[in-house]
Amino acid sequence: MAKYLFETRYTTEGAKGLAREGGSGRRAAVVNDAYVIFDLPDNLTAAAVALAVNQSGGATVKTVALISPEDMDKAGKKAVDYRPPGK
Repeated sequence: MAKYLFETRYTTEGAKGLAREGGSGRRAAVVNDAYVIFDLPDNLTAAAVALAVNQSGGATVKTVALISPEDMDKAGKKAVDYRPPGK
């Protein structure tokens, strides 16, 4: 399974709902952020979760795919054709 970081920001309505239902409601209303790491099977599932959260109106989410150290080693050995701007 792949790991994804969901950077979530509660909307005003989402913070009110959190405060109403318990948890860290007061703090969430001030901070308005949550960082959650999920193990998900693939990018499509991660996108589906992000869409569901964003469509709910209670929060917005930014999704970041996380990479393992082993995959980073593989990426370092992969050839990429890239030219920096101005070069």
